[in-house]
Amino acid sequence: MAKAFASQGDLSEKNPSFTEIGRDLWAFTAEGDPNTGVIIGDDCVMIVDAQATPRLANLVVEKIRTVTDKPIKYVVLSHYHAVRVLGASAFGASEVIASERARSMIVERGQEDWDSEFGRFPRLFQGHESIPGLTWPTLTFNDRMTLYLGKRRVDLRFLGRAHTAGDIVAHVPDENVLFTGDIVEYHSACYCGDAHFEDWPQTLAAIRAIEPTAIAPGRGNALVGAKEVNAALDNTADFVNATFRPVARIARGGGSLKEAWQACRAECDPKFASYAIYEHCLPFNVSRAYDEALGLDTPRIWTAERDRDMWAQLQG
Repeated sequence: MAKAFASQGDLSEKNPSFTEIGRDLWAFTAEGDPNTGVIIGDDCVMIVDAQATPRLANLVVEKIRTVTDKPIKYVVLSHYHAVRVLGASAFGASEVIASERARSMIVERGQEDWDSEFGRFPRLFQGHESIPGLTWPTLTFNDRMTLYLGKRRVDLRFLGRAHTAGDIVAHVPDENVLFTGDIVEYHSACYCGDAHFEDWPQTLAAIRAIEPTAIAPGRGNALVGAKEVNAALDNTADFVNATFRPVARIARGGGSLKEAWQACRAECDPKFASYAIYEHCLPFNVSRAYDEALGLDTPRIWTAERDRDMWAQLQG
């Protein structure tokens, strides 16, 4: 029997948590749904990743207002994906910040991604009528930007390609806390449809070199302490490598995409089948890994039609 497309069968609401992972640094998490980071400075608040809709973003705002009444000035987008950015309007921020690479991806494929993800995640897009349009950054940078929330410093950094070509992290040096977006996941499958598999481990190594005391990952629980942080970095690297290695072996040996899919399942199912959105991610991951193994550096654009065709070929 064919599996329900992507996350169309996931209709149960998640229970959000709001966890302090450093002084005035919070992680909004929701049982494997996309996370949002909150950085409270002396005079204002910074958001890291904006949720899929204003409806979901307002749940974050409600949590913020239980701990501070300071104005929300900045929304930082760790990358361009619709489930991370389309709720930005609800925060009323004066500045929306992303890497220049992420902005270029919005230009190139932002609408296609919105249409695609709308079909994949119907629960996350409830209330989509309130989305005013694509979220456009007002500030961009290439490798590094430093902002001050009063005296509190926040470093936004591009550490390398990983989940997408434009991923950035937000580092708060006074607490040595890192907000990583989907470069790091915790007991949730990595979505690799726009990934750069061979670069991702080096980007994780750059995060490890910072030696953060806590991480707010893209999905899954907040990670506090060196043991949890390193375990999540190890686990994410294992997921990425376990996905790419068998697919690359088949692709470079002349095998078919379906054969690569079977090889990937044999490697990954025993370790990761219980992870959030695993079945959803797997066909997209295998398709991108197959392309990269054959030398396609820039991921092909996902469209709603391509999603369905690929799903039928692999998960059907």
